[in-house]
Amino acid sequence: MRVLVVEDHAELADSVVRVLRREGMAVDVVYDGESALERAAVVDYDVVVLDRDLPGVHGDEVCGALVGEPVHARVLMLTASATISDRVEGLGFGADDYLPKPFAYAELVARIRAVARRSRPAVPPVLEHLDLRVDPARRIATRAGERLPLTPKEFAVLECLMGAQGRVVSAEELLERVWDEAADPFTTTVKATMNRLRSKLGSPPVIETVPRGGYRI
Repeated sequence: MRVLVVEDHAELADSVVRVLRREGMAVDVVYDGESALERAAVVDYDVVVLDRDLPGVHGDEVCGALVGEPVHARVLMLTASATISDRVEGLGFGADDYLPKPFAYAELVARIRAVARRSRPAVPPVLEHLDLRVDPARRIATRAGERLPLTPKEFAVLECLMGAQGRVVSAEELLERVWDEAADPFTTTVKATMNRLRSKLGSPPVIETVPRGGYRI
């Protein structure tokens, strides 16, 4: 899952980013509305976590611009205003969900996952292929009933491949959806992670390399 966090309070923004990355998400962060619009124009995000009370370009304007564009990103709006009228107004600008501050990180993660499910074609809540089973909500992957000791990136790659349901996923798509702006697109990051994942999945192999195409389950 690729997430953009837009929050002008740097300490809160960086804290949210750390939590989401621990949950296996690829997360970018900006601190103002103008930068959010610039980033969303070039990156295919699943969810934009948007502070409503931004200086300069207000969060309402950012939300309206995002939902007015042909993008599939969903908007989770954050605000210190917790009244019913404020929530209704925020949703009226096109936000998919609304979370008042202060919030529990566990609830934030759950809400991000919930709105993300609306941004892509529906997939089963638990992904299965032969004896391989991936539970994204609980972050558990098993093969033949035994839990696999996957790192967050390995799990995210496997989840992306399983969610593609047989479609070929390119290395570029994996880099965009699993990693974030800190990743160097010219490194062998995807290949190295794929090699470790294949080793942990064991035999018989379940990930196929498609020449000049990418990977698929």
